[in-house]
Amino acid sequence: MQCHRLIAVRLRTKDAGSEQVIRGVRMDIYSGFAEVYDTFMDNVPYGEWCDYICGILVEHGVTDGLVLDLGCGTGVMTRLLADRGYDMIGVDVSAEMLAIARSYEDIALSDDDKSDSGKQREIFYIQQDMRELELFGTVRAAVCLCDSLNYILEEEELRQVFSLVRRYLDPQGIFIFDMNTVYKYREILGETDICENRERECFTWENYFDEESAINEYVINIFKEAENGLYRRYEEVHYQKAYEVECVKRLLEETGLSLLAVYGEGSREVPEPECERVYFVAENISSDDVRRIK
Repeated sequence: MQCHRLIAVRLRTKDAGSEQVIRGVRMDIYSGFAEVYDTFMDNVPYGEWCDYICGILVEHGVTDGLVLDLGCGTGVMTRLLADRGYDMIGVDVSAEMLAIARSYEDIALSDDDKSDSGKQREIFYIQQDMRELELFGTVRAAVCLCDSLNYILEEEELRQVFSLVRRYLDPQGIFIFDMNTVYKYREILGETDICENRERECFTWENYFDEESAINEYVINIFKEAENGLYRRYEEVHYQKAYEVECVKRLLEETGLSLLAVYGEGSREVPEPECERVYFVAENISSDDVRRIK
């Protein structure tokens, strides 16, 4: 299973109404899946992804300094990048996901919890919608992974995200992000049902891809064991949009970001037609006078 960040989402329940209630308990968006997110991501090779991203950063001269993790979720990749010596800022729209991310920072750091550079890891987390990104200054690089940008459903809003990222990048700053491909949505996910289970949780995934709108809809039912031994069900409906590479390139250039490379997943090669995930590497070619974070 691939990693999925929750941005465009609505919650459905039997008796939801305006209060979004499940069995008498108020249920805020993201809280159900946030609790089990890392459990079901246990097969994602985060370490390999981090090696890959760090290799690109170093190639473009970003060996230290401030790095923004946009759509950081529970902060797994944020922490791995911090362990490599980067000063990390994590931004996510979900308070529940960020609460989990911050819980790791509340644990006292031992000598073994230092970064590769020998510094103790300190991460600054901010709850924000990426479409309204606002930082105190600029960063050397930004990353946005786990197909987070596919949750931006309108071209104009994707352009806005790119524009805001550019605003807070240093001149010649690097922006690395991934996206699921049209091929993956059309041929791999399509109208597919997925089911996974763990010791005390399980989920089902019902997928539908609309060719005309290029919108992918998937319904996730999460079953989580309660203290009384019964299972509580949460249902969330997620939407992602499939973007062609040329469209992404155009939107980047319209906002002052220059596309340096497009790679197939885990490689430095041009994506094959059947590639399921692509990585984009862009550079801030503008020189806005934005105060750099100290």
